[in-house]
Amino acid sequence: MTTKPSVAIILGTGLGKLADEIEITDSISYADIPNFPVSTVEGHSGKLIFGRLGGKDIMAMQGRFHFYEGYSMQEVTFPVRVMYELGIRTLFVSNAAGGMNPSFEIGTLMIITDHINFFPEHPLHGKNIPTGPRFPDMHEAYDKRLISLADAIAKEKGIKVEHGIYLGTQGPTYETPAEYRMYHLWGADAVGMSTVPEVIVAHHCGIRVFGISVITDLGVEGHIKEVTHEEVQQAADHAQPLMATIMGEMIRRAE
Repeated sequence: MTTKPSVAIILGTGLGKLADEIEITDSISYADIPNFPVSTVEGHSGKLIFGRLGGKDIMAMQGRFHFYEGYSMQEVTFPVRVMYELGIRTLFVSNAAGGMNPSFEIGTLMIITDHINFFPEHPLHGKNIPTGPRFPDMHEAYDKRLISLADAIAKEKGIKVEHGIYLGTQGPTYETPAEYRMYHLWGADAVGMSTVPEVIVAHHCGIRVFGISVITDLGVEGHIKEVTHEEVQQAADHAQPLMATIMGEMIRRAE
């Protein structure tokens, strides 16, 4: 291994091409890593990448694992545990999500300020792993300094971003109109099928987290229509250059 990263990125649905921005030095298939699950979702390449982005050594997951694929929460979050052992101290997470905030449009970039955990299983359930306390505080799961940095970079680059709360649910069905209304009443601005378990485990390990969602479909009353996975990928593809600009510059400037 020719890099010693302290920063990692998890690239979600349709966002794997962001890896094209990375100067790759090493690439390992998940299938070749002991105890690693293998992603079964279209749009998730299934590679662990090492290289440089923003002038710094990084590692990236090109594709993640989901609870709906049949994996346990421990399996879903195992890569975050590996990241911690490899010296990762800052984690960038991305995802495609359905937007419930009426001000959102398809392609909106939403910086995640907080989340609601609606998964039926908790990633810290069971014996406590001593990377963190038995009862971790979650009042700042998403690092406020990194959020402020992202806002400043977006303003400099003329990239419109929104802030919002992400709700994580198990999937694999997209939401019904009634579910969208309920989640929005709970205070959520976007909903998806990932991210929350990884963020909880990263926080438990003392890894600071920055999260961003690409709004790929709308759950706003009057704008809800049938959505396919292919359409979600297409919407995410259009947002990738903007996300790459923000993340690359954040990595360059972050301490």
